[in-house]
Amino acid sequence: MPPQANCPLPSGFQLDQYQIERQLSVGGFSIVYLARDRHGTAVAIKEYLPNSLALRKDGEFEPQVTEENRPAFRYGMKCFFEEGRSLAKLMHPNVVRVLNFFRANGTVYMVMQFERGRTLHDYIHKHRDGVREAFIRAVFARMLNGLREVHSHKLLHLDIKPSNVYLRNDGTPVLLDFGAARQTLLTGQVMLKPMYTPGFASPEQFTNRDALGPWSDIYSVGASLYACIAGTAPPRSDERSRRDTFVPATRAYATRYSAQLLQTIDWCLKLDPLERPQSVYSLQKTLMQRGDDDTVPAGLFGDLGTRIKSFIGRT
Repeated sequence: MPPQANCPLPSGFQLDQYQIERQLSVGGFSIVYLARDRHGTAVAIKEYLPNSLALRKDGEFEPQVTEENRPAFRYGMKCFFEEGRSLAKLMHPNVVRVLNFFRANGTVYMVMQFERGRTLHDYIHKHRDGVREAFIRAVFARMLNGLREVHSHKLLHLDIKPSNVYLRNDGTPVLLDFGAARQTLLTGQVMLKPMYTPGFASPEQFTNRDALGPWSDIYSVGASLYACIAGTAPPRSDERSRRDTFVPATRAYATRYSAQLLQTIDWCLKLDPLERPQSVYSLQKTLMQRGDDDTVPAGLFGDLGTRIKSFIGRT
């Protein structure tokens, strides 16, 4: 049976100190709105509203939750609230800024800084013949700075993909949508129903969530790097675990990109977590090299915003 569809809050709805303008996106776990605060500043508001647990009909403001689903809904709401609390502590230019989080209408809301630009997914879609290597290195070098900050707070993202990497109008990348970040690096956490994006999720997200760690996000980074050169995600990791038909990037794209970049992608996409880079820092160091001991000049990464913006501006 297909999941039920929840109706969004209407345009003009007053939500705490914010007024809803329109729906920006919807997923199985939440709805995201464009809204304005009391000063007229645009913000993005993410509403906890899992389709599998709650239903909100047209004209209603509070979701209906059956008695059977209430414990799971409440636990998920608690996790969502704690996620907002954790992300609000992150102050990094390459991580989406959480401004506020509060309870209302029988659920929870997370208020984020509204970013203007487009996703890396959109950029890839526009450049179907392949994204330039210099652009790839520049975007991911800075995006990984944000991911290092996430990991330093003992959080995992667990849903890194091109549609969750946003390219601001000034050219700088920012990590969005930490909807899967409820899994922390701390042990003993009760888990909700797993959430992942096939093709970008690591194999341990399907089978062995006790094995999750920074290397799990690194697999997703590798899949996102692969999408930049291939235009699509690699095969699902759970299917690769059963029968691996994946053609390594070093074989498939040897004539179009440097061997060092392709080797880095294949390294990140190893099915065994222990065979991948174990930290974002080690991956960053590799991305800043073009070949054997050939380190990328510091100037390439010294003004990434300007450089990335120039790439975008030419398209």
